[in-house]
Amino acid sequence: MEQATGSDEPVEANAPTPTPSRSEPPALARSGDAFTARPKTEGADDGGGALAFLRELPVLIIVAFALAIVLKTFVVQAFFIPSGSMEPTLMPGDRVLVMKAFDTTRRGDIVVFEDPKPGRQPDRGVIGGFLHWLSQGLGFARPADEDFIKRVIGLPGETVELRNGKLYVDGRLIDEPYLTGKVDTRDYGPKTVPRDSLFVLGDNRLNSNDSRYGLGFVPKDKVVGEAFIIIWPPSRIGWLR
Repeated sequence: MEQATGSDEPVEANAPTPTPSRSEPPALARSGDAFTARPKTEGADDGGGALAFLRELPVLIIVAFALAIVLKTFVVQAFFIPSGSMEPTLMPGDRVLVMKAFDTTRRGDIVVFEDPKPGRQPDRGVIGGFLHWLSQGLGFARPADEDFIKRVIGLPGETVELRNGKLYVDGRLIDEPYLTGKVDTRDYGPKTVPRDSLFVLGDNRLNSNDSRYGLGFVPKDKVVGEAFIIIWPPSRIGWLR
């Protein structure tokens, strides 16, 4: 019968008792169902771990870039406020986060949208267009047309009117607690918002390029997302409403 290694090995009766070594016990290596002693090679795993990390680094970088593009394209994106059209709610230099996957647009939402009247774009072809889109997603290239940020005032099918500094929607007076400072008494309307479009205004009514002047009605498919929080500067961090 084959003799198994381990504690079943016979021991000679008169053999001297081995003196225990004070050095560090050897590492145990598993062999079959038993463990046998094997010296541990110092530093053997350190170099291998570093080389493995270096080999995986390019993959990790590619995955990180891919996740960043997915988040920016479908979930959340940061935007810089370039002008004072939304003062005092948003100040020039503020940075906000915009949620792209948001629910149905409501009156009072602060939204970022693409230029409703974009300029003509050059024909870059399939590959050139993809590379331009990728560079925009990574922040290396600026969009051909600037985005805008305004507050939603009128929804599809509603009739909007501004009279004596007051907002009326379908003949009903709308309270606007976000407005401060000098009142804009210029009249507008009444006009009905087209189907699948929005009527937007800046909170700084006296200095805003919005649906009254220049932009016109904003198609809903031009909306990028809803701004929900100021993240910079630290003194102005807070939720938007």
